[in-house]
Amino acid sequence: MAGFSSWCVMLAMVVGVVGLKAGIAVAELDYGDAVDKSLMFMEAQRSGKLPINQRVRWRGDSGLRDGFLQGVDLVGGYYDAGDHVKFGLPMAYSVTMLSWGAIDYRREMVGLNQMGPTLAAIKWGTDYFIKAHPQPNVLWAQVGDGDSDHYCWERAEDMTTSRTAYKLDPSNPGSDLAAETAAALAAASLAFKPYNTSYSNLLLIHSKQLFSFADTFRGLYDDSIKCAKNFYTSSGYSDELLWAATWLFRATNDEYYLKYVSDNAASMGGTGWAVREFSWDNKYAGVQILLSKVLMEGGGGAYTSILKQYQAKADFLCMCLCGLVYVREWNNMQYAASAAFLAAVYSDYLSKAHAILKCPDAQADYMLGKNPKSMSYIVGYGQMYPLRVHHRGASITSISLLHSLVGCVEGFETWYHRPEANPNIIYGALVGGPDNNDGFNDDRSNYEQTEPTISGSAPLVGLFTKLQSVAGGNSVSYHQKSPVPQQTTPSYYLNVTPAPKPKPDIPVEFFHSITKEWTVGRTTYYRHKVIIKNNISQKPITDMKLNIDNLSGSVWGLSPTQEHNTYELPQWHQALKPGSECSFVYVQGGPQAKVSVQSYH
Repeated sequence: MAGFSSWCVMLAMVVGVVGLKAGIAVAELDYGDAVDKSLMFMEAQRSGKLPINQRVRWRGDSGLRDGFLQGVDLVGGYYDAGDHVKFGLPMAYSVTMLSWGAIDYRREMVGLNQMGPTLAAIKWGTDYFIKAHPQPNVLWAQVGDGDSDHYCWERAEDMTTSRTAYKLDPSNPGSDLAAETAAALAAASLAFKPYNTSYSNLLLIHSKQLFSFADTFRGLYDDSIKCAKNFYTSSGYSDELLWAATWLFRATNDEYYLKYVSDNAASMGGTGWAVREFSWDNKYAGVQILLSKVLMEGGGGAYTSILKQYQAKADFLCMCLCGLVYVREWNNMQYAASAAFLAAVYSDYLSKAHAILKCPDAQADYMLGKNPKSMSYIVGYGQMYPLRVHHRGASITSISLLHSLVGCVEGFETWYHRPEANPNIIYGALVGGPDNNDGFNDDRSNYEQTEPTISGSAPLVGLFTKLQSVAGGNSVSYHQKSPVPQQTTPSYYLNVTPAPKPKPDIPVEFFHSITKEWTVGRTTYYRHKVIIKNNISQKPITDMKLNIDNLSGSVWGLSPTQEHNTYELPQWHQALKPGSECSFVYVQGGPQAKVSVQSYH
């Protein structure tokens, strides 16, 4: 695979040891906050009908008809990066990595009060995979077309690009993608097992069927789905077959799967290559480390000699983890994230077997700001981080503020080329990162360095959970204290359609808030509260009439008049004294209503 030889090319600045063992000073970095923000990025990438507890408020529902033209429900899942294609291979890998972190660091994750959000992130993917696997030998592998999608710069809520869905079946095989999805479901079944056994069992059923499909009908997924080749080209499927079998053995303890990885160890490359990469495309290093765990725990049995060969290749981690791993120009940080996660889990496996991993790991600290630029490459973490992230939704004012549709061309002309920072902070996004000389250009068009991916952020949840426990802090409810991403309206938008200023002779101010929300079917309803304050006039205000436009629901606390859209204060509150206030509420779906004063005395 291209890029193997460049694995050990290090950045010019070699930073200090993170320390995978207790006693090394790492307390100055808040890894728990990094866990929380990484999970928030996964929320920002959600497709489908968003839940009521969605923290990333600048996102809205999208892709609600995915798969409908093909007669299948494919609503949900994750957008891959700064675009709006749902690529199955990196999505499944991301779910596998989230699950691995939840399995190996369950105690630490519970201590951080992050198990719930992590399982929710996993389930957002696995629910989609279940829908995408309607038959044992059918897997819907992709929604959207990368070429048409990349010609548009628009919010997911405004999508006008093709939402064609592509499937794998016996006539159109995809062993790599089907096997990775099987691995994701097997790993997720383990993550859910202590909390929801029925769901765990359901995931395992789908996993076994998909592994059988992948192994029986062999082929590269991008030969069957040719529009994926320019974006996520597969280097082979042997590693994914070994990977899926390894996870199924861990989830079931069924010797059939251990025999599979042993019988196919040499022919599928598991014991022949010491691969210098672990990513959405190449799983050999993960297989070697997981099987090393089986060996060290004494579970090799008749296959011990083969597992020793797998372990011999796993020691590649010590060869070059002394600086930031640099693999290739496009989105290099995802490879560093995966490598750091592997180093963390392998360190634990060796420690429990009374062995030691002595090689250092500086990947995580580099990402969080210990680098020559003192820049965090995780958006929203630290004092300095990328502001012009290559991400459509983050770069355009939220649909909750800018209600008009942003079309393909307008998106490029108006938003893509703006020099200002993105209007929405996409917390937790791990961007592509610096070049091999530590150079970084915070430019929206510099997608190699400023575009984030779910496959880059997913391993960080487990990694930062581990490092927070090493730092000695695992008692804070991070997802309760973390700031909710703020929506900001850029100066451009204000200049084009300035918000109307109150007339100087209007003596009251209005304060809007949303006090409750709930979903019925596909519609989300909001309870809006409006406070009217007389903090301007020195005299009582009487006979005030209000105009309420864009109102589609019911109103409480006001009395309707004979005039259209006109209301007045109720009889018991006809006078609003200086410094006093009153309030009313209304319930509706969609944006808030527009309230103004029509007349008063």
